[in-house]
Amino acid sequence: MKNRVLAARENLPGEGLRRLSENAELVAWPGAGKPDSADLAAMARGVSGVLALGNDSVDAALMDAAGPSLRVIALASMGFDNVDRAAAAERGIVVTHTPRVLAQTTADLTFALILAARRRLGAASASLADGSWGLFRMHDYLGLDVHGATLGLVGYGQIGRAVARRAHGFGMRVIHHDPYAPDDDLSTSVGLPALLADSDVVSLHVPLTDETRHLISARELAAMKPTATLVSTARGGVVDEEALLDAVRAGRLHSAGLDVFEREPMGTELSPLVAEPNIVTLPHIGSATEATRAAMVDLAVDNILDVLAERPARTPLPGSSAVTGAPVGG
Repeated sequence: MKNRVLAARENLPGEGLRRLSENAELVAWPGAGKPDSADLAAMARGVSGVLALGNDSVDAALMDAAGPSLRVIALASMGFDNVDRAAAAERGIVVTHTPRVLAQTTADLTFALILAARRRLGAASASLADGSWGLFRMHDYLGLDVHGATLGLVGYGQIGRAVARRAHGFGMRVIHHDPYAPDDDLSTSVGLPALLADSDVVSLHVPLTDETRHLISARELAAMKPTATLVSTARGGVVDEEALLDAVRAGRLHSAGLDVFEREPMGTELSPLVAEPNIVTLPHIGSATEATRAAMVDLAVDNILDVLAERPARTPLPGSSAVTGAPVGG
């Protein structure tokens, strides 16, 4: 008898879902929008695996709805703040994510935000589109240089290092703050206060946890240069959005580039961040290339199939077991 697996979407990039359906009985959420936890719980009874996206709520109620058959929750996402990890550990459920496969693509997008925010490309493009570019003037659309600037990376994992490599191509000096990452040939490790004070660009690359929620708030923003740029492709909750908006509007911070927000998706109820001309905003597309999104789904499927075949998961979450029923950290 095939294992049953619940997928939070019926259409995903690549061939992952097809492979999953060949090896398991696939049950997929059929709706056009995003399912909530109750939607998924209603379909979860008796499933052995769940394939979810990074913004799907995977809570204890969903796990209990699946019952004791549930062995693995695979996220097609590097972030994992949407999963109740304690509840999964209590039930012996393996939780996996998709590191490595999206690092280079997200680093590309990070650097695009750095360039767009520093050079005020959004405001310049808007003036062209709305017909207000009627005269060449030397003082219009003046931004700040990226080449030769100091880049401060908060979090120095796979994505942070990939951004550092790109920064060296622009002749940037790179520093980082990460208690688990010493100096290397790309970057120098410093404390967070020194990074905020010295950096022309601060780029965030940390997961959203209790410790990192509002890691960048009014106090941290006040410690940055008024000519600095804040960029985040991490998770929205890492930045206090009201404090950021206030700092940019008051001229205490030059600009920002955001791919992530505390409330996602927004629909028609836009955050005021979107209308601020000195903040470049994107709809969480850090990993959005055809190849990378397909690779994320493929890795999530590989994790499910491995656990169901009683093999260790390839990419369990930090602190999560790689095998069903093993103790956390085992």
